[in-house]
Amino acid sequence: MAKKEKNKPQGEKESTAVLAQTAVKQRFTMPYNNRELSWMDFNIRVLEEATEKENPVLERVKFLSITASNLDEFFMVRVAGIMEQIHQGYTHPDPAGLTPVQQMEKLSVKIHDFSKKQYSCLNRSILPVLRNNGLAFLKIKELNEKQMKFIDAYFERLVFPVLTPMAVDTSRPFPLLANKSLNIAVRLTDMEEESVFAVIQVPSILPRFLELPSSEGRAFILLENIIMHKFEELFELYNIKAFCPFRITRDSDLDIDEETDDLMEEIQKSIKKRKRGKPVRLEIYRKCDSELKNFLIDMLDVEPQEVYEQSGPLDLTFLSKFAGIEGCDHLRFEPIVPVSPPADFYGCDDIFEAIRERDRMVHHPYESFDSVLRFVKTAADDPNVLAIKQTLYRVSGNSPIIAALIRAAENGKQVTVLVELKARFDEENNIHWAKKLEKAGCHVIYGLTGLKTHCKICLVVRREHNAIRRYLHMGTGNYNDITARLYTDIGMFTCKEAYGTDASSLFNVLTGYSLPPEYNKFIVAPTGMRKFFEDMIKKETLNAKQGLPSGITAKVNSLVDPSIIELLYKASQAGVKIKLIIRGICCLIPGIKGVSDNISVHSIVGQLLEHSRIFKFENAGDPVVYMGSADWMQRNLDKRVELVFPVEDELLKKRGFAILDLMLKDTVNARIQLSDTAYLHIDKRGKRVVNSQTQFSQLAKKEQRSVKRMKESKTIGTPILPKHAQQK
Repeated sequence: MAKKEKNKPQGEKESTAVLAQTAVKQRFTMPYNNRELSWMDFNIRVLEEATEKENPVLERVKFLSITASNLDEFFMVRVAGIMEQIHQGYTHPDPAGLTPVQQMEKLSVKIHDFSKKQYSCLNRSILPVLRNNGLAFLKIKELNEKQMKFIDAYFERLVFPVLTPMAVDTSRPFPLLANKSLNIAVRLTDMEEESVFAVIQVPSILPRFLELPSSEGRAFILLENIIMHKFEELFELYNIKAFCPFRITRDSDLDIDEETDDLMEEIQKSIKKRKRGKPVRLEIYRKCDSELKNFLIDMLDVEPQEVYEQSGPLDLTFLSKFAGIEGCDHLRFEPIVPVSPPADFYGCDDIFEAIRERDRMVHHPYESFDSVLRFVKTAADDPNVLAIKQTLYRVSGNSPIIAALIRAAENGKQVTVLVELKARFDEENNIHWAKKLEKAGCHVIYGLTGLKTHCKICLVVRREHNAIRRYLHMGTGNYNDITARLYTDIGMFTCKEAYGTDASSLFNVLTGYSLPPEYNKFIVAPTGMRKFFEDMIKKETLNAKQGLPSGITAKVNSLVDPSIIELLYKASQAGVKIKLIIRGICCLIPGIKGVSDNISVHSIVGQLLEHSRIFKFENAGDPVVYMGSADWMQRNLDKRVELVFPVEDELLKKRGFAILDLMLKDTVNARIQLSDTAYLHIDKRGKRVVNSQTQFSQLAKKEQRSVKRMKESKTIGTPILPKHAQQK
């Protein structure tokens, strides 16, 4: 049976958690940008990519859909959380000095403005360009006779049978509508001219858009427009006075009792409750009838500022599927095709032998995720492999990793899998896979009480020459073959004894009652990671004061933690040059004279989602580099099991340095943060055009060709050091 371990690290973990809680209650005087406002700035950067005329139009469509999906989750979790704080009477300011009420006031203004920009982008920038390229979304009045007959037949055959008009009156209450579902409210009058209301849910089981027969280009129509066109057939006994599409977003953060005896059952109950969460946003069409609008506000119990009147189709996430329509590759970026096998594994028939020779590194998606799959699949079938232990946070819907682990268990190996059931919005998928693994004979656990297990590690225990050798893969991203094509991540393979010992110790903490050990190489949260990073920043500060070489370069998804930010400010004041590459939230404010003028902040938003975490410290002239799963956020350092590991192989170290160097030279996807927290594109004047993502793809191909030539000439030795690494 799967189980949830109730032990949790003591001592330092508890003290750091207390410190973090205390920090929130303090009134910070240091420069600090509010987390939620900074996140909105990130989504604005994504929206800028949707408006960028140099981007292919279907890529712009995809970026716009991403902004909508991002904003949905932001409302379901972050905005809902602030609203709950206000409801509970919580008045403590955040580190930026803003109370929940003040945060909500600023956010409301910013989000309303952002929504207007989304639809301006759609209506003025994207739809006209799509039409110019032969892709037109048509309104009912634009349809010709043939197209009208087509939608009539489609409605009768597929739409009408699944529609359920729901009247709202004294005997029939307002229906419980699913989170993020698209609906249409209707105001009707009966024979006595009395107003009545009804709601129809646009069926999510049907495609949101339908391609129409067209003699010129390609034409499409939205499903809700077909339904609204057919309202007279649905309400034959009533006069239709007004109708309006609407959509609600609900509070969807789970409230889980982790002390329960059955965590899986508790999460399944919470998922059901999520469907009944309080509405935190109501979206309606801008021209909605005022009586209908007031009816919806009253029925859904939302405040006027929680109503968003949109000037176009609601729920722009449907554009993600439209961006993938067939036959339009010329309207997309040239795809980044992963190199397979990557240079580090080219010509390696035995993956374990390759790892024994030296540590190996793969940079996804420029280099294929297949090397990770091969590692697990080979272990599953190798008769000398005794055990496989792996953490899973987010996996794909039809995961080859899961299939390999199941096969390993069926082959008689001891397979232990930590499945994080609390991975937000992946809970149901993870529960499904946990049951599958358990049924196959894997030992499935759910981690430590009160902590999410976010580290990325796979340990293979192999019998070799009457001894045991441990092989492991550690990474910055999930064991997900789908997102590995879209997210940039780095993985390292090693069989060095110190790393293997640490891996065994970490899994013993996760699966049993072991206390956190003194690790040889690993830096693990929540027991030691905060102290490690704080000590490393302090060390660079001291080096600068003593005139020794100093510097910090860090690439993370988010920088939020007040203690880390304060130490970075102090390091800057001591003269430490700090270069930060932060895709998303950045609460640190760079460029303030006397405070952060030695800090630069770059944000890269491009074709791929930047996801890797890399940390470089100059270390008095002997630079070191670390990689791992953690961002510089309180949740990562104090409330999650995270893993950061040193890269010690000289070749791989240089490669890590080169990755950071190239990203800092990006002039296409990069923006820099100013001291007023605004972001500007890098000024390209007088600079070489550098798109780091396309250059990484080119480098991966070039390095593979170099190794291939070396192998073909039967040269014995390690792969040729790529030129971008030789420069160091």
